[in-house]
Amino acid sequence: MNTLKRIDPRRPFTITADGLKRITLGVMGAAGLMETATHGGVALHREQAKARRTTAAPQRVILVAAHADRGALDDHARQTLAAAALIADAATEVVLLVFGEFSGDAATLGADKLIELPMFDRRKFAPQDELNALAACVAAYAPVHILLPDNATGDGDLGRRYAAAANASVAAHVVEIDAAHVATYVKANTAFAARALPEVVLLAANAVDPKLPFFGAGERVMWRFDGDPASQQEQSAVRDLSIEEIDAAQLALEEADFIVSAGNGVSDVPAFERLAATLGAAIGASRVAVDDGKFTRDKQIGATGKTVEASVYIAFGISGAVQHLQGIKDCRHVIAVNLDASAPIAKRANLTVIADAQETIAALNEAAAAARSAGGTGAALLNSTAVAEGALA
Repeated sequence: MNTLKRIDPRRPFTITADGLKRITLGVMGAAGLMETATHGGVALHREQAKARRTTAAPQRVILVAAHADRGALDDHARQTLAAAALIADAATEVVLLVFGEFSGDAATLGADKLIELPMFDRRKFAPQDELNALAACVAAYAPVHILLPDNATGDGDLGRRYAAAANASVAAHVVEIDAAHVATYVKANTAFAARALPEVVLLAANAVDPKLPFFGAGERVMWRFDGDPASQQEQSAVRDLSIEEIDAAQLALEEADFIVSAGNGVSDVPAFERLAATLGAAIGASRVAVDDGKFTRDKQIGATGKTVEASVYIAFGISGAVQHLQGIKDCRHVIAVNLDASAPIAKRANLTVIADAQETIAALNEAAAAARSAGGTGAALLNSTAVAEGALA
């Protein structure tokens, strides 16, 4: 008897920045909470609309600033925005300031107002221009608190620069927050320090659940910043040396954000490596593939190899032994290509393609060749793959 659990296509879903539908794995959905009842022993689900957080006239503002990447906020930024929405009272408005283009749903994320600064690029280092933009926004809205993700990709640096320039009270690496206080670990994580909510809060990752039981107003504000980072770069004391890009195959697996991994089901290693190069992905392998001599030992992923934290992990022909699953437990999205629908990797995967791994690799390489001959790029292949993933979800 087939005991595989199927995902109900009528379950709540969210819409990504690319317009793709994603089924929500918890009880929260884009349309709201799930209400469950039983009828004749069968569980019935229907959606309850989320309520707007507040409709009161705003008397104060909490400002959240973050950089966007390819039109979306990352998990850390969404957590920071959720924190602001959770500590805001009925008379407080949550304003989101995004450095870069943003195509997401600000209301679903908890923002009442959205200010987008598309002239800024996360890949460009323009600290003084970003500081001036943040200071101008603070002058316009006079927020009682400013929240930023405490990361190493620009937000944490910007928050510290602003706090120093404005002589504002600040708390960094915040792991606990409510309307009255913040707290952080000190003394090598052996002690816990708390203080009243400061003017600038730099929130640590995973301190807040980004799923909210309400939504914000999501009003997009046309706000002009009188400063062009490109034109002011020559006058700045900071010189951007740009980002040095290296071949993804040379990147350490622990640092890779996109990994394609081969198992026993991959027989044509050169074709697999061509696909990895086309997608711009780092190469990993299962222990079986390494033991067979197809890949070097430094490519092995699992409890006895490397533990990875990729945003996207595609496993070709890997059954998913417990040691391998241990190595990918922190990956955000796992896609499995395997002939066996009951393989352990299928239970871990967010998307499983029931197909021969070698045939799938060949088909993707053909699609990439067709895209190149039509004047496209590897991005076109990624976009088509994402659309296919959305249809399968």
